Amino acid sequence: MPLDLASKLDRRIQIERKVVDRDPQYGTEAVTWTEFACVWAEVKDILPSRAQRLADSIQISRRPARIRIRYLAGLAADMRIIIDNRTHQIISGPATIGRREAMEIMTEELSSEGAAP
Repeated sequence: MPLDLASKLDRRIQIERKVVDRDPQYGTEAVTWTEFACVWAEVKDILPSRAQRLADSIQISRRPARIRIRYLAGLAADMRIIIDNRTHQIISGPATIGRREAMEIMTEELSSEGAAP
């Protein structure tokens, strides 16, 4: 891993994966989240220019962020990330950087209701 990336991994994040169970009596699905990994990361809030907001329909109220971590096998787009007790959904990635040196993920903070604001 390049030394410059390793020195930027300054925030601890928790990655969770979804677990879906079926209620045997009613057949309904019960969704829970379980810890997949707890890793060091570089977290940067995305602050697009006005032109980007208009062209890409980016809404600042959704608080997008770019997260870089060391390569983590098994990381998938259907997982979620907890940063400072704030829940983020993965909206892009994970993309592998280099030869499995690192990964980059784009996220968006979820509202307290559990859906994107």
